[in-house]
Amino acid sequence: MHKTTLSHIGRLQATYVVVTGVFVLFFVGLIKLQIFEHSELATLAENNRIRVVPIEPRRGVVFDRQGRVIVGDRPSYTVSVVPAEERKGLTIPHLAPILDLDTTQIRRRVKRNAASPYQPAPIRRDVPFDAIAVLEEQNSEFPGVNYQLDRVREYSVDLRAEAFTGHVGEVSEQEMERNPQADYRLGSTIGKKGVEKQYDDLLRGVEGTAFIEVTALGEVLGEYKGKERVPPVPGCDLTLSIDNDVQLAAIQALDTQDQKFSNMKLQSDSAPIIHRAGAIVAIDPRTGEILAMTSAPGFDPNTFSGMITDSMWQAISTDPAHPLLNRPLAGLYPPGSTFKLLTLGAGLESGVIDENTTFRPCLGGYQFGNRFFKCWEKRGHGVQNSIHAVEMSCDAYFYQLGLKVGVDQMYRYAMLCGFGKKTGVDLPSELSGLMPSVQYYDKRYGKNGWTKALVLNTAIGQGEVLTTPLQLAQFYCGIANWGTVYKPHLVTKVTHPNGRVDQIEPQVSFQLPFSRSTLAIMREGLRLVVEGGSGTARRLRNNLYSVCGKTGTAQNPHGEDHSWFVGFAPIENPEIVVCALVENAGHGSEVAAPVAKKVIEVYMKKKLGLLEPQQQPEPMAQVGAKELRP
Repeated sequence: MHKTTLSHIGRLQATYVVVTGVFVLFFVGLIKLQIFEHSELATLAENNRIRVVPIEPRRGVVFDRQGRVIVGDRPSYTVSVVPAEERKGLTIPHLAPILDLDTTQIRRRVKRNAASPYQPAPIRRDVPFDAIAVLEEQNSEFPGVNYQLDRVREYSVDLRAEAFTGHVGEVSEQEMERNPQADYRLGSTIGKKGVEKQYDDLLRGVEGTAFIEVTALGEVLGEYKGKERVPPVPGCDLTLSIDNDVQLAAIQALDTQDQKFSNMKLQSDSAPIIHRAGAIVAIDPRTGEILAMTSAPGFDPNTFSGMITDSMWQAISTDPAHPLLNRPLAGLYPPGSTFKLLTLGAGLESGVIDENTTFRPCLGGYQFGNRFFKCWEKRGHGVQNSIHAVEMSCDAYFYQLGLKVGVDQMYRYAMLCGFGKKTGVDLPSELSGLMPSVQYYDKRYGKNGWTKALVLNTAIGQGEVLTTPLQLAQFYCGIANWGTVYKPHLVTKVTHPNGRVDQIEPQVSFQLPFSRSTLAIMREGLRLVVEGGSGTARRLRNNLYSVCGKTGTAQNPHGEDHSWFVGFAPIENPEIVVCALVENAGHGSEVAAPVAKKVIEVYMKKKLGLLEPQQQPEPMAQVGAKELRP
């Protein structure tokens, strides 16, 4: 009996110890929760009902030189999904038809935010208002869905300015990894090309933050009053050197009424408009300011302002017309006869020739070894000096001059004139072009695998030499400006949100390696191209102002010859240089020269007060004949 009592007391004591220990642990846990972890747990609880929503800032507006808007913003709605608040099997299937997306696309976007489950994952931008109305009225049917009023980028479609404006788009994970210091988040809008990319840090501004109160089921109750929203900081505005009237002239000059349809019975009275592939660059040689830049065919940059679908991207990126190719900056072409001015300058400056030097007469070409190099004029040009060789664009003269100058000197002068290197324009994705050297030929053909015949082609802008329209325009700016070459640029003024204005001053890039006397001979040859009796661009003559320039026809291994013209006006004090390239169009004198004329004409008439701002020039009349000409 006594032993039983002792055993019972022992069990009671053990139970007491266990219970006491449990209470002690519970008490310690309460102290930990209430004191040590209170702040952290309170934050977690708050986050479960407070949704942090980023507020996109107003992206900077882009103006032309006269203050007219080229790129701006317009209000739009963005729909997002908060991964932690969406209801599986309900949210996405209900949302897909409202946004006209399939569930796979939405899930892929939501999955990107898996690491930040309380961060809204943007699903679609620029959502129609009727879809927003459904989400508002049936809020409980879309748990985790959020929508907000944002801004979407809006580009002037009429100007076809994507060659320099570029476009914006949603930041990719790869871009975030490459720029860890940038203030990016999934869903951020950044510049992808052009000015939008080059000046993204200035244009983008700084995001703000709003705090939205939601229920445990994700229903929006309204803005949370416990925290004050952080307002966004707008981006800087940019003023460009672009002249809208000149830009309009450039895009319309590349459109033509195709004469081959003129004798057909059409439903309309006019021939169909043909949108030709090519590029136009117009620059003020006195400052390097770009007045116009267009690449055709192009694309509508507004397409990229929203969230582009895979099918849309596939259609644009695989288009055989290459609308994404920025031809002024990244299109590489043999310059044809427009390059003869470089050959002339190298010959004059190195002392190989002077103004009156003549060579063997042109009888339709030049015999070099066992090969006959043709001139574009089958009847030949006879004997002429250097200036008249430019006027008539005689290939035979420049074949012989190229041999006199030699590969090394041609390469040296070309590099000093900016060929084979980037211009440094304030735009991304510019290519360097190619100027062949002895080392280049040795590497490609072997040390004994090539002959001097290669320099004959280089002398007339054929063979391996490749240039961009912007590079060629820069070279002619130097000729127009008596040797001083300003760096091509677009942005002339930056206006900060606080009102501060930064003026961008013109910057001298380099000097052409030619004396004033050499440049005078070069300019006289260009004058005769337009005003001489045998000039290849006589159709540019007019009674209002003087023009000079050079035509070019470049052989194209992939199709018809490319058509070139580069010129400037007025000759006495040049204010505009225009470089026009029309792909697969044939003769520079027949196609590119009239294209450039349209652009120069608008600029000069506007300067003389004969053209109202935004007046649209008539489309170009027709494509020229098919015979081979420079």
